[in-house]
Amino acid sequence: MRFGIVWLVAATLMFCGLSRPASAQDVTAPPAKVQQLIDLLNDPEVRSILAEKAPQVASPATPSLMAMVTSLDSAVRTRFTSLGDAVARFPSELRAALVIVAQDINVGRPGTVVAILAVLVVVGFIGETLVRRAVPGPNRGLDHMGALAPSAVLLREILPLLVFIALTVGTFLSFGWPALLRRVVLTYLFAFITLRALMATARLLAMFGREAALADPDAPIEGNEGLSHFWHRRSRAFLGFFLFAWATVNLLPELGFSAEVVQLIAYAAGVGLLAIASEAVWHRPMAVGRRVPATNVLLTLYLGLLWLVWVAGFYGLLWLGIYLLILPPILSVTGRAAAALAGRRGSDTLSGAVINVLFVRGVRALVIALAIGWLAYVWRFSVAARSGGERFEAVVDGVLQGLVILLVADVLWQVCKAIIERQVQTSDATISAAEAARKSRLRTLLPLFRNTLAVFIAVVTVLTVLSGLGIAIGPLIAGAGIFGVAIGFGSQTLVKDILSGVFFMLDDAFRVGEYIQSGSYKGTVESFSLRSVRLRHHRGPIFTVPFGDLGAVQNMSRDWVIDKMTINVTYDTDVDLARRLIKKVGQELAVDPEFAANTIEPLKMQGVESFGDFAIVLRMKLMTKPGEQFRIKRKAFVMIKKSFDENGIKIATPTVQVSGDDKGAGPAASEAMRMRKNLEAQTSAAEPA
Repeated sequence: MRFGIVWLVAATLMFCGLSRPASAQDVTAPPAKVQQLIDLLNDPEVRSILAEKAPQVASPATPSLMAMVTSLDSAVRTRFTSLGDAVARFPSELRAALVIVAQDINVGRPGTVVAILAVLVVVGFIGETLVRRAVPGPNRGLDHMGALAPSAVLLREILPLLVFIALTVGTFLSFGWPALLRRVVLTYLFAFITLRALMATARLLAMFGREAALADPDAPIEGNEGLSHFWHRRSRAFLGFFLFAWATVNLLPELGFSAEVVQLIAYAAGVGLLAIASEAVWHRPMAVGRRVPATNVLLTLYLGLLWLVWVAGFYGLLWLGIYLLILPPILSVTGRAAAALAGRRGSDTLSGAVINVLFVRGVRALVIALAIGWLAYVWRFSVAARSGGERFEAVVDGVLQGLVILLVADVLWQVCKAIIERQVQTSDATISAAEAARKSRLRTLLPLFRNTLAVFIAVVTVLTVLSGLGIAIGPLIAGAGIFGVAIGFGSQTLVKDILSGVFFMLDDAFRVGEYIQSGSYKGTVESFSLRSVRLRHHRGPIFTVPFGDLGAVQNMSRDWVIDKMTINVTYDTDVDLARRLIKKVGQELAVDPEFAANTIEPLKMQGVESFGDFAIVLRMKLMTKPGEQFRIKRKAFVMIKKSFDENGIKIATPTVQVSGDDKGAGPAASEAMRMRKNLEAQTSAAEPA
């Protein structure tokens, strides 16, 4: 749109310049009435009245869909018609260009340009070879881990290339050359240097990517040396042909070719690129015993469709199709290379982990951002952009800006997530108890904060993208506020649960992994959301309890726990002996490797609790870490029983005794005794003498 406005202004100025009077005599003085009218129109009051009464000029309407399609069809037909006319003009323009090449470039000596380029390349390669022998080789550039140091790798790849550029360009510019010859040589030299720089970059990325794959045992190893060699040769051939064609097409206007003929030659060179790409598709190495000719056919048709889209002038669609092919592997290679470089720095500290995430995700975001920037640049010159109108162009710009915003949001989220995960996964093996408690509290609060932060970043990103697309987000924000107020009034229980959960977290009432009890709910805290906590009962069931229903919470997993135990012994027991035996059992448990780490105070007898109906009740106390008292208690009872048996101390049990005396027996017992005696008397009387 800006280019169109500049062109319109320039055309208007040219038209005004061409249409002005040829001489001063042609200009006559205006009559008196005309002069009065001019003075009246220059009066400010009259001009304000005319401005109020003047009809409002309607703004041009946005073109409809059918108008856009018709305009697009007309532009494509015009483009192919101009290419057909260029075919007819090509022979005559080629003959004229050959004359210019022979006279102005080769200066009457055929092969001058080729000879100059050959000499420059030889000089550059000689200097490059000398530098390569001076820099560290593969065996001298190893770091402490046995891998090539990044400085040595970059030095071996970049320094020789810089020497090559300096020698070739410096040698050529040291002499005086004709202007057109200088332009041709520098253009082809730039194309050759660009090819070498791209191949060196590809080698560096492949090297670091292979190192990252070898360092990560879970990463898939893609291909082998044969596969890498295959794609290296095809990439070099494709890039070499592309850069040579690009240099040639850029020089064609200097040789007198028209713009239509230049486009025709460029499209013909595109056929050569299409042939190289199709050959790579049909001959690429595949898995053993796996042949997929249908995929090859589809890929070839896809490449041919891209060429047709290019010829038709849909540059935006062309680059979208190219990105679908090359962007995923480029992101994969650059991601692995960035991960390898970041892994060399290490991520032992929080700042190191953040810098590594920024580096890895930032490199990928930079690649995508460059692709989006180039797409936005070429889209402005496509047929679709010129036929869509201002509204269509604004939508496309908004979409591209939205993609960039999504990239920024992704990098921000990855950094925040790395910080949170770093805090959650920190080992507690070498820190104090207070620091361990703080870490445990962080592991409880950070998941909630991470979820809240994710929602916040997502909402802000979506609103920013919608604003970039031209959608008014003010009503959306206002509607969201009204909706929030309605939820607040209609969901008081939900608000109560959320606020209660916030204060539970601020009070550090419980953490993940702790055993708590609240009313009839008890269990180990497994996880929690904004409104509820999940408790795993020790028998297996899960309670999902809203924070508002918890009330007072009894935490059974903090610091320490004291377990009170009692044991019954008979009345003939030596209490002092029992106390000494229990103390000995407690000391043995305290030094036992299985229980020593969890015992805070050893088992000991506190004294006689009470005198029961059938036993003396002895009371004992044990202090352990939370949750460990049950194992130690069970072991202690076993050891006490064994020690008491060895020392003649009996565990008292309740018994029932029935006396045989009639005087002391109750009516029922007396009646039973009387009936038994009667039965014995009758039996003795019936027996024979």
